[in-house]
Amino acid sequence: MRSPELGGAGDTPALDIDGRTYTYAQLDAAIERWNDRHGLRESVYDASRLTVAEALICVCAAARRSIPVIVENPDARPHRPSIPPSAFLLVTTSGSTGKPRPLARTAASWFDSFPAFTTITGILATDRVLITGPLHATMHLFGALHALWRGACVTDDPSQATVVHAVPAVLREAVRTAPRLRTAIVAGIALDDGAAAAAEGIALIEYYGSAEVSLVAARRVPEPLRLLDGVDAEVRGGLLYVRSPYSVLGAPEWFGVGDLAELGDNRELTVRGRGEFAINVGGTTVVAEDVERILETLDGVTAAAVIGSPHAVFGETVTAAVQLDGAGIEEIRSRARGVLTKEAMPRRWVALQSLPRTASGKVARGRLKDLLT
Repeated sequence: MRSPELGGAGDTPALDIDGRTYTYAQLDAAIERWNDRHGLRESVYDASRLTVAEALICVCAAARRSIPVIVENPDARPHRPSIPPSAFLLVTTSGSTGKPRPLARTAASWFDSFPAFTTITGILATDRVLITGPLHATMHLFGALHALWRGACVTDDPSQATVVHAVPAVLREAVRTAPRLRTAIVAGIALDDGAAAAAEGIALIEYYGSAEVSLVAARRVPEPLRLLDGVDAEVRGGLLYVRSPYSVLGAPEWFGVGDLAELGDNRELTVRGRGEFAINVGGTTVVAEDVERILETLDGVTAAAVIGSPHAVFGETVTAAVQLDGAGIEEIRSRARGVLTKEAMPRRWVALQSLPRTASGKVARGRLKDLLT
């Protein structure tokens, strides 16, 4: 009988990682061997320091035994005082706004969303699904486990990939190195025009969610984001609250995601950015992500990140950190004046060789703030 965590069987390829291919039969056998070796002496598995292939074997083995499995960044482990009895995945937040926080979720909180995710993305059992980041970044772990559940092949070889999971910054590179791509799935941060243009001709799926509530809304570009069936949302004081069957253990019924958002007709969702990074400039709210998206359209700007800086008169002003390519700060400042409002125009500019990022490719705003203050 086919294992519930695996959607393929026999000689169909399941993993193509580090130059080695596992068929579904070989993967199934590897999972059994893992449990034979570890099952008698371990009540919790830890996949954090394993290779991608070993980590996926470990996670699937934990699912088969119905025991918890830890998938964390081994260099940034949070304190975890206890493990809830029904926990399966022990993961963390991305750490983009500070230190990663520990989370625990049941198997159902992800596996039950897989049919809807399949409908949204159109992933087939014949696909080779490229994962572009470490598994302790939950979007990549989710993508890999969904691919195995679907019966597809998880790969690290761009030349063979037909589907990719990536944040927008990584997508630009992925489309150059993966000539067979038919579908790109983007999450983590909002899709920008440059990444969308890079993926022209490829079916582009964007989904919105968080480590705490998993999938919230999705779209096929250029359609609007819409809430998933079974997921409810409210906007309170401009901030998004979500009620979801896919939430982590211990989350309140209505979870405050922390993003500025608007709800429209037909369950449409517009996300404007992190509420904590809304910058109040003399009574005008400037959304950091809006400014960043505009700056990244300017010639000579490779990447941009924006934070608020205290100001004695205006309360806050905008500070921009930029990665430049063949342009100087004064040149970029001049171009920015033509496209930004007075309030959104950065008062301070800092050129960086590279922006600090989390393992999943998001800007690590906590580290950036430390650099700029």
